[in-house]
Amino acid sequence: MMPSLNDTDAHLHELLEQAVARHNTPDFIPHDPISIPHRFSGKQDIEISGLLAATLAWGHRKMIIRNMERLMMLMDNAPYDFIQNHQPTDLKRFEGFAHRTFNTTDLLHFIQVLKHHYQTNDSLEMLFLSGDPSSDNAIESGLINFRKAFFALEHSPLRTQKHVPSPERKSACKRLNMYLRWMVRKDAAGVDFGLWNQLKPADLIAPLDVHSGRTARALGLLTRPQDDWKAALELTRSLRRFCPEDPVKYDFALFSISVGKAGF
Repeated sequence: MMPSLNDTDAHLHELLEQAVARHNTPDFIPHDPISIPHRFSGKQDIEISGLLAATLAWGHRKMIIRNMERLMMLMDNAPYDFIQNHQPTDLKRFEGFAHRTFNTTDLLHFIQVLKHHYQTNDSLEMLFLSGDPSSDNAIESGLINFRKAFFALEHSPLRTQKHVPSPERKSACKRLNMYLRWMVRKDAAGVDFGLWNQLKPADLIAPLDVHSGRTARALGLLTRPQDDWKAALELTRSLRRFCPEDPVKYDFALFSISVGKAGF
C-alpha cells in the first residue's frame, strides 16, 4: 500500500505517472534497444538478445539498434540456437565487430559464457540469483553474483571486465538494472517482458545514468551528487514512496522528462 503523500509529493506523483503513461506504451518499443529482444518469441532468444542489447546500450539509440541488428544477423537471427550449436569456425564471422569500446574479444567472451551457462540451465535468471531472492538486497547480491559467474571461466579476458559492472565496484550498474527491468517487470503495456519470476518488480533497482540522475535531482528524488550504486539505491527508495510494488516503472518517467528537457 502506498503511504499517504503530502501535497508536494502528490503533485510529483501525478507528474511521474503522466510521464510513465507517455512512454510505457508499444509505441516506445521500435525506437529503443528493447526492440531487439521484442523480435523474438522464445524465452532464451529474448534473454540473450536482451542481455547483448542492454550491454551495448550506450550512445545514440539508432546506432545501438543498428549494431544490434548486425549482431543478430551474424547469429543467423537465432541467438539461442547459435549459442548452443555454433562451431569454432563460426566465430570468425565476428572479427571486426565493435560498438564503441565493446569489441570482438568482448563479444566472444559473452558467447563463451552464455554457451557454458545454457549447457546446464534453461534461463539466465539463475545467474542473477544469490542466496535468498526475497531478501532486501536480492538485486545487489544478484548483480555481484552475475559478475563473478561471468568471469569464472578460465582465461577470461581482463579487458571485458569493464563491460560487466558490479555494486562491489560502486557502479550504478545502469545497463544491467535496465536489463533486469526488461526481464522482471510485468504490466499490461507490454514493453517489458516479465519473463522471470524469482526476482520481483518490487526489488528492482532504478537504472541510473547521467541523464536520469540529472532529472532525478531536479525533481528532488536524489541528493547524492555521484551517479553510483548508493545513488541508485537512494533514487529507488524515493520512487518506492509512489509505487512500492513497482518503483522502476518510473524509469520511463525519468526518460520521458529527460527527453522533454533536451528538446528531442
